[in-house]
Amino acid sequence: MPISIRLGRLLVGFAMVALGAICLRYADFIMEWTPVSPQLPARAALAYVHGSVLIVAGLGLFFERTVRLGALVLGSVWLLWTLVHVPRVVAFWRTGLGGLAEALALTSGLFLLAVVAGPTVKRTELLISRYCYAFSLAMLGTVHFLYPDAVANFIPNWIPVRLFWAYFTGVAFWAAGLAILSGVLARLASRLLATMLSSWVLILHIPRVVAAVGDRHEWNTLFLAVAQTGAACIVAGSLERSQSILDANRIGHTPETAEQNRNGILTRVSSVRRAGSWLSTRLGSRSGCSALR
Repeated sequence: MPISIRLGRLLVGFAMVALGAICLRYADFIMEWTPVSPQLPARAALAYVHGSVLIVAGLGLFFERTVRLGALVLGSVWLLWTLVHVPRVVAFWRTGLGGLAEALALTSGLFLLAVVAGPTVKRTELLISRYCYAFSLAMLGTVHFLYPDAVANFIPNWIPVRLFWAYFTGVAFWAAGLAILSGVLARLASRLLATMLSSWVLILHIPRVVAAVGDRHEWNTLFLAVAQTGAACIVAGSLERSQSILDANRIGHTPETAEQNRNGILTRVSSVRRAGSWLSTRLGSRSGCSALR
């Protein structure tokens, strides 16, 4: 498993554990990212269940034997939240688009992790997860153009021309999504995307948390940014070895199994050659004996 995927799953796992702990601490869901009606029966109890699932499945991403199961569970959880966002986007698409995009990005990244961590890699599942992730990037870029002033307000004051950076990052999301969707410069785009998101964690979200330690919203945005960074690393890692994955998939095996098959074929060919050499030697010796007689 490429180092980018290993780093990505650790970041996502850490973020999910932290978000689960926040859910348990406040007996609540993850605010606007997981929109749940206040009138929902047993809401606090369900929030505890939700937080516990995030913690347990998040810890599963730390271990090789449980990473696929943990990714499938977390992917299913975020798929549920993605579907919950859909009616909000249909009713008020401008205000609901950002939440849908972030939930879809996490869903796609987690299912992509489950695909590459499995015993065999299926081309269809790999491409669906990757294309959904690219689509989520296009939506995030659109949000930056819908609300440039709001995006600019998140940028630290010491950074000049903040409005320019709001538009620039919107274009960056679009470009990364198009590259991943088309396959043109997809590896470079995914690496740059992961770099951009990680820089936001360092220069934007951590200082905001330090400035408002008691603000639950800031803690949520921090760990969601860490999770999004991890998802981008997973996508980048999957692209690093995509050709070998897809080539191996043509014969229904993982790259490791394909290599074992090639080694087995070479071993059998070598055995046939040795047998042929032995047979020719025996036939030659018999011919010699016949000539002497």
